[in-house]
Amino acid sequence: MDHAVAAPRAGRREWLGLALLALPTMVIGLDLTVLHLAVPNLSADLQPSSSQLLWITDIYGFMIAGFLITMGTLGDRIGRRRLLMIGATAFAAASVLAAVSTSAEMLIVTRALLGVTGATLMPSTLSLISNMFKDPKQRSFAIAAWMINFMLGGAIGPLIGGALLEHYWWGSVFLVGVPIMAVLVLLARTLLPEYRNPNAGRMDPASVVLSLAAILAIIYGIKELAKGGSVGVALLSALAGLAVGAIFIRRQQRLDDPVMDIRLLARRSFSTALGAQLAGLLVIAGTQFLILQYMQLVLDISALRAGALIVPAMLLSVVTTLVAPAVARRVGHAAAISGALLASGIGLILITQVGTESGLAVAVVGFSILSIAANPAIALTYDLVIGSAPPERAGSASGMAETASELGLALGVAIGGSVATAVYRSQVTADTLPAGLPDDVTGAARDTLGAAVHVVDRVSADAGQDLLELTRTAFTNGVQAAAAVNVGVVVVASALVAIVLRRRRSPSDPATDTDPATDADDGADATLTPQH
Repeated sequence: MDHAVAAPRAGRREWLGLALLALPTMVIGLDLTVLHLAVPNLSADLQPSSSQLLWITDIYGFMIAGFLITMGTLGDRIGRRRLLMIGATAFAAASVLAAVSTSAEMLIVTRALLGVTGATLMPSTLSLISNMFKDPKQRSFAIAAWMINFMLGGAIGPLIGGALLEHYWWGSVFLVGVPIMAVLVLLARTLLPEYRNPNAGRMDPASVVLSLAAILAIIYGIKELAKGGSVGVALLSALAGLAVGAIFIRRQQRLDDPVMDIRLLARRSFSTALGAQLAGLLVIAGTQFLILQYMQLVLDISALRAGALIVPAMLLSVVTTLVAPAVARRVGHAAAISGALLASGIGLILITQVGTESGLAVAVVGFSILSIAANPAIALTYDLVIGSAPPERAGSASGMAETASELGLALGVAIGGSVATAVYRSQVTADTLPAGLPDDVTGAARDTLGAAVHVVDRVSADAGQDLLELTRTAFTNGVQAAAAVNVGVVVVASALVAIVLRRRRSPSDPATDTDPATDADDGADATLTPQH
């Protein structure tokens, strides 16, 4: 390869195309946070059980995680722009169905469809960016902008969602992405080139089924334990998921065209960075999910105000993320990632101190510290994941990084919600509830705090006050317990990064023979067929 030949620089069309590709990326981030804000409203309307509520919130991320690599391979086969347009159209249709859902079961199904269609968007946008920006510096900036837009989507989500929930029904939060997807479909052919890899590997449906089965079985086991179900069933489900996962891994090792390149996990720097990325997103997603409910259901503040209170932290995290690469160049990636994760633990420790009466300032400051510290760590792990892989495996590395990101977001809600639910249900029992409550009120109160708040007007004022005090205290204790668990997660992740990566060079160092700007492509541009 001749390094003397300068890569072509992107022009006006490519930069306009990048702005267009930022739209679906922003919607993915927005769709996660607006739902967290709508949980109390949809709980009052659809009255889902605690298990159904967790499925509503996390099935979206699990489906995205399960299908990301598959959709990346499909884009190589049918064309990345074509897949993006198909996915955007399907995402808009699924959003409308989610908005008009009439039952918890329907919303779970439509959220799953949103996840499957959403999985077409992320690998398609990142792959197209790779091919539109050949100059390394331009490509680095384009990928950074792509990542920042996901964060911005998460930042504006609470504001948009809060405003909609002030004036419309909970389903309105799902309609935000519909006009954005329409703009994407209308302008894609004009601003985005088409790329297809004629040598792309064959799809392996069995691998897709195995990966989904493994993920969902393990999470089902976690939920069963959290809600007080059968321990035997929960353990059996989790063990079955691990067994299916082992079969999936063995299958990938035998296939000529694996869905996931398992060999990359043998690289310590790659697997450690991937684990740190998953851990960081896990604690952010789980904490945000619980903090928004805590503000609304325990402290009784509006959805709009709750959303507005966390926006400054998310915007500041954009700034710290932009500064993070410069810090990493001075102290090294290992020190920067490890230190940022450890600093995020300070915010989590503060959250363990929230109370039922005056915990707003503590919650906001705690979440702000967590967001400002953990987000740049996550961005640096993404850079390290790509930089740890050889150029010819950059596509597989990027797909695995995106999968870990989405899985971390979904697991955060599942684990955080499960811990909080377990604590809540252990403290809200027939023995602790006020005497003489109707059976339907008792059942609702023992299920979720949202349900308890919804039925409190069915009892006398004194009984209602006692009911709210008990359930709000139990939920607050659940939030504290989840924060304590997450402190352990970030401390372990920080230590592993510091130990395993302490001697590794920065991925931007030429001595590593890797290009951190290399993104979700197959590492061989010569095999790509551009079509305009």
